[in-house]
Amino acid sequence: MAELDEGVTPEPPIWAIFGDLMTGLVGVFVLLLVWALGFQLELSQTLEKEVAKRQAEQARRVELEQALADPLDQGRVTLRDGRIGISGSVLFTLNSAELQPDGRALLASLIKPLNQYLSEHDELLMVSGFTDDLPIQQGNLNFKDNWELSAQRALTVTRALIEAGMAPQRVFAAAFGAQQPVVANTDGASRAQNRRVEMAPVPRADSASRE
Repeated sequence: MAELDEGVTPEPPIWAIFGDLMTGLVGVFVLLLVWALGFQLELSQTLEKEVAKRQAEQARRVELEQALADPLDQGRVTLRDGRIGISGSVLFTLNSAELQPDGRALLASLIKPLNQYLSEHDELLMVSGFTDDLPIQQGNLNFKDNWELSAQRALTVTRALIEAGMAPQRVFAAAFGAQQPVVANTDGASRAQNRRVEMAPVPRADSASRE
């Protein structure tokens, strides 16, 4: 009888197998819980950063409105989404990039608040030229197309700002031609709105790369 008992391999207790299974399940559950908590924390931090970014943008817009309170109240400039807009008719005559005296005086009046704002936020000023969708008048030998006209107007305003006291390293020019109109080009009034120059504070390239 003893010989028979010696030939039988004892089976492991069922509770030991169940315990190993439960330990494995608990381990998986813990891993899933840690992953879920980590994902939730990362999502929360991302949302906090986005909220802080939007709040900072809103604060900058409010500060810019305060800095430009006088010209805004007088209707000489507009402020939309942080972009300062000046009607092309205030600055230039039709199909011209020669700055009018009233336009030059207006730009000079903006130097102090712009310099203060750009200095406090360590930002640059992008001067953008825009036109309507009508082609350059036939016989105009100064500009090949609307791209060239908008570029020259942006450069003219940029140079006028520098002459009025803005640091050259704080400002640069950009041209958009007839692209990005503020309203559809349907008549004379709408086209007049699209003939404009905009000035917008933008972060420095090195500042944007650190964010």
